[in-house]
Amino acid sequence: MARISGVDIPRDKRVEVALTYIYGIGLARSQKILVSAGVNPDTRAKDLTDDEVQKLRSTVEGYMVEGDLRRQEGIALKRLQDIGCLRGRRHRMNLPVRGQRTRTNARTRRGARKTVAGKKK
Repeated sequence: MARISGVDIPRDKRVEVALTYIYGIGLARSQKILVSAGVNPDTRAKDLTDDEVQKLRSTVEGYMVEGDLRRQEGIALKRLQDIGCLRGRRHRMNLPVRGQRTRTNARTRRGARKTVAGKKK
């Protein structure tokens, strides 16, 4: 099993898709990485040679992925919360951040319904 950026990529998937298991790499970036590393995107991850895996590792190192990216995003969120802006407060209260309504929707963000006694239509 190939290990790239601390992530075991799945063996039975195409390399193009297997790279997307790394946090910070989507399909478009995966394709870009494969072109610059010179690896065929149709090969399976288990069929990669050690040389190809090494090329992929060195190419992925040029991008911010996994722990560094998570840390940077966490710092950005913490900064918003510390300065007390609206986005920071919405993050802290676990409510939608981008202006969505919360009276009827936002169940994913707010969680399961909590019944309030005496509330009828």
